[in-house]
Amino acid sequence: MFTSASPAPHLRSEPSILYLGTPVVLLSTLNEDGTANLAPLSSVFWLGWRGVLGIGASQTALNLVRTQECVINLPSHREVASVDAIARTTARHPVPEWRQSMGYEYEPDKFARAGMTPVASETVGVPRALECPIQLEAVLAARHEMNEDTPQEKGRISIFEVRITRVHVLPELLLDGNPNRIDPDRWSPLIMSFQKFYGLTLPALHPSRLAEVPEDMYRSHDVDRARGEVRPRSEQAEAA
Repeated sequence: MFTSASPAPHLRSEPSILYLGTPVVLLSTLNEDGTANLAPLSSVFWLGWRGVLGIGASQTALNLVRTQECVINLPSHREVASVDAIARTTARHPVPEWRQSMGYEYEPDKFARAGMTPVASETVGVPRALECPIQLEAVLAARHEMNEDTPQEKGRISIFEVRITRVHVLPELLLDGNPNRIDPDRWSPLIMSFQKFYGLTLPALHPSRLAEVPEDMYRSHDVDRARGEVRPRSEQAEAA
């Protein structure tokens, strides 16, 4: 039984969205004609070397289902203007009506519009965004449809589980003396909270007991599995 000496100060609320603060990524995929697509995404998180991506019905979702691969490019707060430049653009033509109602426009070259440089990946046929400090090559592992219990929302959003096959990190973000550890005091991811951009406050606010657990204890078999995944050089050149 729960008791309280005084009424709780909270009010009942019904926000239309619950974007309470998540990292922003630029997800690169390949369109049917072989051109590269780049899409901002903030419904994302990681467990081990697996990523979970929430993607609405879009060209990005179609590309990921068709090719089974992508690159998760992570911008810092310094790349916020590039992210915002393609925030309301789509590679779908004609632009779906519901997208038009939100002010979206067709953009066939979103890398150029964002001021990003596509560079070849090592394990997938999708290019990375050179300017992003961290880039995660990935292949599709599973797909789950959301809102299956709500007919009005069914088919609008999918959850994609991807397996990371290669990680690229700027050297200045790594822990001194350890090429396999990202220093959280040097990495400042771009954050979105209720459709606004924020930077991560540094340094850390409070010591963490969880940080006392060695990172190696979380290492999964996916890391070793990824070491053997290399695409033919001819395919890498085509993706450049």
